[in-house]
Amino acid sequence: MCRPGRHGLRHGFRALISAQLLALPLAACGEPEPMRIDHVWVRLPAVPGRPAAAYFDLHAGPAPQTLVAVSADIALRSEMHESKSESGVMTMAAIPRVTIPAKTTIRFEPGGRHAMLFGIDPGYKPGGKTMLTFTFAGGTRMTANAPVIAAGDPAPKD
Repeated sequence: MCRPGRHGLRHGFRALISAQLLALPLAACGEPEPMRIDHVWVRLPAVPGRPAAAYFDLHAGPAPQTLVAVSADIALRSEMHESKSESGVMTMAAIPRVTIPAKTTIRFEPGGRHAMLFGIDPGYKPGGKTMLTFTFAGGTRMTANAPVIAAGDPAPKD
C-alpha cells in the first residue's frame, strides 16, 4: 500500500480548499431570479357601479414575458389600460398585451398602466383581499392576493 508523504497530504488538502474557494463565487451567482409579481393592490371605485383598478409590479425574470390578461375574483370582467397625459389632457386606452423584456420590471400604477376591474360586487368593502390572476402568452398563469382599499385611501405599503 502506498501512503502519501506529509507533503502529498498538504498538497491534496490545498488543492481541495482551492477548488472549494473557486466554487464560492459561482454558488453566489445562483439561478437567475424567476418571474414574479409583487406590490399588488386594488382600489375600489369612488362611485358604486364604476370600475375598480388593480396595480402591481411585474418582474420578467430571465426571459421576456407578455402579459395578456389580468382578472380578479371580485370582478365580472377586466381590461388592461394605459393612461397618458398629452398636451395637458389625460387620456386612457385599452391595451391588449404588455411585453416585459427579460430582467426588467414593469409597474402598473396610478396614472399609468393599470387593470380596470368591471362589475365589482357592490357588497365588497375595503379591508379585504381579492385574488388576481395574471395570464401570459403561452398559457402561463400566476396568482396573487391583493389588499383592497377605498377610493381615497393611500396605496398600501409593502
